[in-house]
Amino acid sequence: MSEGRRVLTVKELTKFIKMKLDGDPLLQDVWVQGEISNFTRHTSGHMYFTLKDKESRIKCIMFASYNRHLAFMPREGARVLARGNVSVYERDGQYQLYVTEMQPDGIGSLYLAFEQLKQRLEAEGLFRRERKRPIPRFPRAIGVITSPTGAAVRDIIITLQRRHPSMPVLLYPVLVQGKQAAPSIARAIEEMNRLGEVDVLIVGRGGGSLEELWAFNEEIVARSIAASNIPVISAVGHETDVTIADFVADLRAPTPTAAAELAVPHHLELRQQIEYNRERMRRGLLKRLELLREKLGRLERSPVFRQPQRYLLQPAERLDRMRDRLVHALRRQLQARRQSQLRLERMLYANSPRERWMLAKKRAETAQRSLVLTIRGIADRHRMRYQAQLRQLDALSPLKVMQRGYSLVYDEHERTLIKSVNQLQPGDLVRVRLADGRLDCQVWAMKGEEADGGNATEF
Repeated sequence: MSEGRRVLTVKELTKFIKMKLDGDPLLQDVWVQGEISNFTRHTSGHMYFTLKDKESRIKCIMFASYNRHLAFMPREGARVLARGNVSVYERDGQYQLYVTEMQPDGIGSLYLAFEQLKQRLEAEGLFRRERKRPIPRFPRAIGVITSPTGAAVRDIIITLQRRHPSMPVLLYPVLVQGKQAAPSIARAIEEMNRLGEVDVLIVGRGGGSLEELWAFNEEIVARSIAASNIPVISAVGHETDVTIADFVADLRAPTPTAAAELAVPHHLELRQQIEYNRERMRRGLLKRLELLREKLGRLERSPVFRQPQRYLLQPAERLDRMRDRLVHALRRQLQARRQSQLRLERMLYANSPRERWMLAKKRAETAQRSLVLTIRGIADRHRMRYQAQLRQLDALSPLKVMQRGYSLVYDEHERTLIKSVNQLQPGDLVRVRLADGRLDCQVWAMKGEEADGGNATEF
């Protein structure tokens, strides 16, 4: 090795080339057009592929943080426009394109992206008829999300005013073409739902090419329409134009003018319908009144109203019989249950020591009552004999005799009962005992009676 010659290692050379590429402003933000080949999607989410044309090819990598926002799934042979920066992969010493953004190149690729998104959203069920909500027949207000300067907004507003002059219309201006159009439309749908001031949303724009209508094929717009709590009418382009928004919306209108016609009823049609319904109601009420009048007449002529008691006698008699049968059946059932209960009780008592004890106790009580009655009988007989003797003694009592007007005469000291005049002398003091007291008396004279003839003898 000669002196003064500089020798680089492979690593140093590769790093030097990488620094040169990384320092070139053109290579740090470049768009590359080509056809995809050798496409691989790693389990980590990163995409590895090659972009080629007729003359050359370049290896590419698109990390998962970038490719998750792609509007289409890259396929083998698809032509794309890839944006990114060119650098060197030092391990292999190979330069490659680090892709940060990618979009289909040409109409064919756009149609491929359209079909891929359509199939994916359809598999998720966003197109199902069951999830679509009906458009209100009489909305309070209409929300319009479109460009404020296009022909579509004029057609929508003119049609709404012509069909329903008093209908409030809330316009939310958005971009309908370009890179920022899809986020603008999605934000408008979310804001309209947050405000909650309208009952129907018309989302759309006038006609144009596939590229011009592409904002309504973006996934962000489709999911915003699907998540809307307000029914959405899609009005994009002409009748032949079909977008992803048309499949997701609750109702598709072929044109913006048709969307306005579908959103509100015509005021003249409403007036005619009201008049027609009023006339139908009037005729219906008159017919109903006539039928009720005829029915009332038949009821008035019916024997039920003329002689109602005739129709009550038989049911009343039948009711009485059923009541008697019911009472009789209940009594029989009650009697049978009572008898069954008595039999069971007798069987239980017959085998119960307690019942035997109770029977013995009853016998003892019966004997005790009999003894008490016997003693009371003896006592009553003695009491009656005693009372009879008391009555007899009372009848012989001197007090009883004195109560009949008799009195007892004693000497003055009440020691001797005077039974004969011979026991006294004139001038003796005597004491006369009466029923209610006594008298102290003095004998002034005496007069006796002869025993044989009853002649009195004075002393």
